[in-house]
Amino acid sequence: MSVQGVLSLAVQTVVAPRDVARLLLSIRPGREALATAFALVVVLNALVFQGSRLLMPGPVPPLLGNPVSFLVLQGGTLALTALALTWTARLFDGRGRFEEVALLLIWMQGLRVLVQAALMLILPLSAGLGTLALAVGTAVGVWILLNFLDEVHGLGSLFKAALVLMLGVIAMAFALSVLLALAGVTPNEMTTNV
Repeated sequence: MSVQGVLSLAVQTVVAPRDVARLLLSIRPGREALATAFALVVVLNALVFQGSRLLMPGPVPPLLGNPVSFLVLQGGTLALTALALTWTARLFDGRGRFEEVALLLIWMQGLRVLVQAALMLILPLSAGLGTLALAVGTAVGVWILLNFLDEVHGLGSLFKAALVLMLGVIAMAFALSVLLALAGVTPNEMTTNV
C-alpha cells in the first residue's frame, strides 16, 4: 500500500470506522504478518516517542526513558489490551477473536504514530494548539475504538462497546500492575524525576 493509500485509509478510519474495521478484518492476515505489523507499530511508536524527547526534553519516568524498556512496556501493553478487550467482550457475548482485536489495535497504533508525529510538529510552534490537537486526537481515537469493538465483537451497541472498553482497561491495568510488580518495578521508580 502506498503512503497516499495509508493516509486515505487513515482519513476513512475517522469518517467511517466500521467500514475500515470490516475492510481490515476481511484481510485475515496470518500470524506472521500480524506479528510483523505488531513489531513495526511498537518500534515506530518508540522512535516517535524518543524523537519527541529530543525535540522537547523534560523529565520522564526512568522506565520510559530507556528505549528498550519502553519497547517492552509498549509491546506488553498493546498485547494485554488486545487480550483484555477480547476477554471482557465475552461477558457481552462478543465473538471477536484475539487476532482480530489485535489487528484493529495495531492499525490504531499506526494511526497513533501519525498523530504523535503531527504533535511533534505542532507543539514547538504552539503549546495551546498542540494541547487542542491532542484532546481532539484522543476523543477521535476513543470514538474509533468504540466502533471497532462494536464491529469486531458484533455487540450491536456502542454502549456495550464502552462497557467492554472500561472493563478491559481495568483488567489491563490490573494485569500490567501485577507484571510490573513481578518485574520488581515499584511506584517510586515509575515517578522518580517527574
